Amino acid sequence: MAKIRVAVLFGGVSSEHDVSLISAENVIRSIPKEKYEVLCIGITKKGRWLYFPGDISEISTGAWEQNPDCTAAILSPDPLHGGIVTMENGETFIKKVDVVFPVLHGRNGEDGRIQGIFEMARIPYVGCGVLSSAVCMDKGMTHTVLDYNGIQTAKWACVHQRDLNKLDEKCIAIAETLGFPLFVKPANAGSSVGVNKATDLDSLKDAIQIGFTHDEKVIIEEFIEGRELEVAVFGYDAPFASYVGEIEPAAEFYDYDDKYVNGTSKLYIPARISEQDSDRIRETALRAYTLLGCKGLSRVDFFLSKNSSIILNEVNTLPGFTSISMYPKLMEHLGMKQEYLVDKLIEQAMDNAARTY
Repeated sequence: MAKIRVAVLFGGVSSEHDVSLISAENVIRSIPKEKYEVLCIGITKKGRWLYFPGDISEISTGAWEQNPDCTAAILSPDPLHGGIVTMENGETFIKKVDVVFPVLHGRNGEDGRIQGIFEMARIPYVGCGVLSSAVCMDKGMTHTVLDYNGIQTAKWACVHQRDLNKLDEKCIAIAETLGFPLFVKPANAGSSVGVNKATDLDSLKDAIQIGFTHDEKVIIEEFIEGRELEVAVFGYDAPFASYVGEIEPAAEFYDYDDKYVNGTSKLYIPARISEQDSDRIRETALRAYTLLGCKGLSRVDFFLSKNSSIILNEVNTLPGFTSISMYPKLMEHLGMKQEYLVDKLIEQAMDNAARTY
C-alpha cells in the first residue's frame, strides 16, 4: 500500500521563524514513517521556498538553508498540479502531495494567507481555515468577536500607525480609560513577540512604537492579575478540550524567551484550580473555538483573576510544537502521545477535506 505523502512547511517570513524550525523538527520526528512519506519544504526569512531533502537535524539549527541539495520549490495553486513544483537544473518536476502540515507560526503562516493557497490548490491541510486563522491572528478582531458573543476579554484599545501624529492624545485617553499598568502587543504577532508592559505615559508611547516595528496595528490591554492558564482543543465536528494547564512565569510575564529559549517557567497539568473553575474554562475554550470557526487544533489562553473571573487572552491556531510547548504536553496528559497526536491531526485533515472538496 502506497504511503500518504505529507508536505511539512516550516520557517516563514515571520518574527517566529526560529520557533517554527524547532516545532517542525519535532513534528517531523513524530510522523509515523511506516504510514507517511514526508516532503520538507522550508521558507527562508526572505520568503524563498526550498525543497529540503537533507537530514532533519539541520532544520532546528537553521543549517538546512545551506544544504547543497536544496532546490527551489513552490506550492502550486493549480489543483491539476496537486502539490509541489520543484526546479532543478533548469527543469521542473511536480511532487504530488496528499496533505500539508503547515508548521508555520505567526504572520504568513498562521493568519490565513498560506491557508488560502491550500484552498485554491484543493490540498488537505492541518489546522484552521482562512477566516478563522485570520480572525484569531488579529488580536483586535478576536476581541471584537468574543466581546460581541459575551466571552470576557481584557478591556482593550487599539492604535493604528495612522494615529502617530496624535499619539500623545491617544495615550492620554487610553490611560484614563484603562489605567496603568498596561500590556502593549502587536495585533498580528504571537509567542509574545513585541509585547511590553507600560507603567506610565512615556513607557506606553515607547511600547507602542516597538509594537509598530512588528505590525501597523497595536493592541493595548488592561493588566490582569491572576493565574495564566491554557487549554488545548482538538477536533473538527466534535472538538474536545484538554485538562487546564497552568503557567507560573519565571519572568514578569510569560515572554518569548521563557516560552522557547529558557524554559524556566513552571508548568502544572492539571492547573492548581478548583474543578468548578476548570470546567468553566474548558467550556469557554470550546465555545470560543466553535465561535471563531476553528478546526483541527488550537490553544486557548486564559487568565483566572483573583475574583474568579475567566478572561480569555488569545487563541493560537498553530500552537508551538517544541519539546517544552504546552499544546503537546496538554494532549499527552490526555494520553495522546505526540506521535499519535500528529497522526490524528493529519488523518482528520484528510477526512475533513474529503467532505469539503
